[in-house]
Amino acid sequence: MGRRWGFLIGLVGAVWLLGPSHGEQRPPETAAQRCFCQVSGYLDDCTCDVETIDRFNNYRLFPRLQKLLESDYFRYYKVNLKRPCPFWNDISQCGRRDCAVKPCQSDEVPDGIKSASYKYSEVANNLIEECEQAERLGAVDESLSEETQKAVLQWTKHDDSSDNFCEADDIQSPDAEYVDLLLNPERYTGYKGPDAWKIWNVIYEENCFKPQTIKRPLNPLASGQGKSEENTFYSWLEGLCVEKRAFYRLISGLHASINVHLSARYLLQETWLEKKWGHNITEFQQRFDGILTEGEGPRRLKNLYFLYLIELRALSKVVPFFERPDFQLFTGNKVHDAENKMLLLEILHEIKSFPLHFDENSFFAGDKKEANKLKEDFRLHFRNISRIMDCVGCFKCRLWGKLQIQGLGTALKILFSEKLIANMPESGPSYEFHLTRQEIVSLFNAFGRISTSVKELENFRNLLQNIH
Repeated sequence: MGRRWGFLIGLVGAVWLLGPSHGEQRPPETAAQRCFCQVSGYLDDCTCDVETIDRFNNYRLFPRLQKLLESDYFRYYKVNLKRPCPFWNDISQCGRRDCAVKPCQSDEVPDGIKSASYKYSEVANNLIEECEQAERLGAVDESLSEETQKAVLQWTKHDDSSDNFCEADDIQSPDAEYVDLLLNPERYTGYKGPDAWKIWNVIYEENCFKPQTIKRPLNPLASGQGKSEENTFYSWLEGLCVEKRAFYRLISGLHASINVHLSARYLLQETWLEKKWGHNITEFQQRFDGILTEGEGPRRLKNLYFLYLIELRALSKVVPFFERPDFQLFTGNKVHDAENKMLLLEILHEIKSFPLHFDENSFFAGDKKEANKLKEDFRLHFRNISRIMDCVGCFKCRLWGKLQIQGLGTALKILFSEKLIANMPESGPSYEFHLTRQEIVSLFNAFGRISTSVKELENFRNLLQNIH
């Protein structure tokens, strides 16, 4: 027995001698570890893990989605950037050139998109084009068939229906203009400081079901913050019902996604000949490094993945709407329209095949009266956030903010319309559920932005791997 114990003690001693010297410090963490060490494995309130999302998005979905978004149907978005801020008057417009948005000239937009009734199929365009002006004044052209008159009224009803989560722009307004999204990319504009903080502060403080006494970690407009405030905040957040917690995480995820875009397309160098845009590692670290953000940055990135899953789920649910023979990506070019619808359906079926979709059945599943009240609160809070976008002082930031909020609002509308989608007729007008072209363009472009963020996180992981 004594020999056996002596052998074991000697073996342990040899291993100790061959290993790192006693008291030797471990290698310092890399910048990649500080940003991403917590951004792995399963996500809160989900059965999906980060690694599965990365593989699915970066290698199966992202390339095809980018190709679709470059097509004419998805690149032209009509927006009113001149609507006044409804909440305060002291908004200062960003004077930097990079804040400017260049609208399209009339001859740059395909005729099919410019047609007054572009939100519907080509058949519907032909049916209601003559009466749409009269309908906007409160009448329907009686020369149309009874069925078509009914369709016109139903379409109008759903354009203004209470199931919408956004207060959309009036695209008939003289101030509404088409913008080519490819020529006005989302990137760093220099819009920051108190004006930008104020926008996000109002969104978080007044629209995310948060008590005024609880302050967000690292809130630049709140004083006296420390570790205790962070712990208090997350204790409060985790104590919320799943719906309100999801609302906060969606807004945080959108905020994180926008910050990823700004860090990935940063103005690195400017000369009189050209501007050089690229990845700004320092900017990314300031927003997401676990030490520099006191642990807040990795939480933001996890919320970005949560947002990805929510919008992915909505796209999987709305497949029947786009599969209908009457639906077209109508631009007037029949060959390209048919090709792009085929690509759209390929992407949607790929999304539907994703193995670990978010399960939204737990949302609003309690007492029916309380659930309906909570759903209405959810919708009204989100509509309010869509109005705040008119207060953004940088026009390019306002453009992309409005588009991404409308896209997320459309995703929520889809998730809460599952029964209506299931009851759609196989052909003809869909009275109970409909998406306008504005909603479709914003839905896919907003998801394209989040998909791009997930792809960029892989790039930043690689760039930060050897930085300490």
